[in-house]
Amino acid sequence: FSLCRSMDMGRNETYVTMFILLGFSDQPDLQIILFVIFLVLYLMTVAWNLVLIILIRSDSHLHSPMYFFLSFLAFIDICYSSAITPKMLSDFFHEEKTISFLGCATQYFFMALMGLTECLLLTIMAYDRYVAICSPLRYPTIMDLQVCKKMVAGAYIGGFFSSLIETVAGFHHHFCGPNIINHFFCDVPQIMALSCSNTFIGQIMLLVMVVLVGFFSFPIIIMSYGYITVTVLKMPSAKGRMKAFNTCASHLTVVTLFYGTAFVVYFQSGSGHSPNVDKMLSVFYVILIPMLNPQIYSLRNKEIKDALKRLVKKDISP
Repeated sequence: FSLCRSMDMGRNETYVTMFILLGFSDQPDLQIILFVIFLVLYLMTVAWNLVLIILIRSDSHLHSPMYFFLSFLAFIDICYSSAITPKMLSDFFHEEKTISFLGCATQYFFMALMGLTECLLLTIMAYDRYVAICSPLRYPTIMDLQVCKKMVAGAYIGGFFSSLIETVAGFHHHFCGPNIINHFFCDVPQIMALSCSNTFIGQIMLLVMVVLVGFFSFPIIIMSYGYITVTVLKMPSAKGRMKAFNTCASHLTVVTLFYGTAFVVYFQSGSGHSPNVDKMLSVFYVILIPMLNPQIYSLRNKEIKDALKRLVKKDISP
């Protein structure tokens, strides 16, 4: 097949219609091992997040705003990993790992959609914890079901338009030369580096999205936990302080992993890192974190453990 097509409008011009992903390794034995590892991780991601969603939806003890948001976080993690991992797994069986221009843009759009929506949802969950701990008497009124639904809808709408802008910013350029991406998925920094046109406007658009979504949501999370910390430290009971901190520990761990890894991948990428190091960091961000999130929320959460026990007993009871 041809990777470039000619346009005969009075001049010879070519543009890229396909990209080649280099993936991880061209050694057959190593590719088999990596395929098995990533397949297991992906299946675990889907299974654990599905179990968490089923638990929250089926157990009335978990019908609260915190778990309502958590079920959508689990759904986002499934979709986020699924936007990249199946294509990556299939590429292990192809000598030349190609992806069409449209397929590349589509893959990035859905990856960015889920990543940006998760960013906004984590901010909403931080606000939920702030209201629960700092204004417990007003919590049922402020965080009623209709408000929670509107918040989740707002996160998805914000993620959709932000992702659309980022995708347009990264893919509206002319691509007429190299088409090799030294990665296992389509990411805007690598795509824009291949453009043969001026990418300044696209870079500005991407920067604006980072500021609006990332730098807007992260300070809200920091402020929420600042107020939470002050409120908890004023509690007279040590048991009460411990219980309050425990309700926030899982979310704070997920936020630290999400933002910490995102910072390393997108702000340190290309500055002293080899492409292989960037790929390993992306594996953590794209595959491992969606798998770890349901475990982080489950291991220290007594209500989820109890709900799982009730579900198991219900299944094995005659």
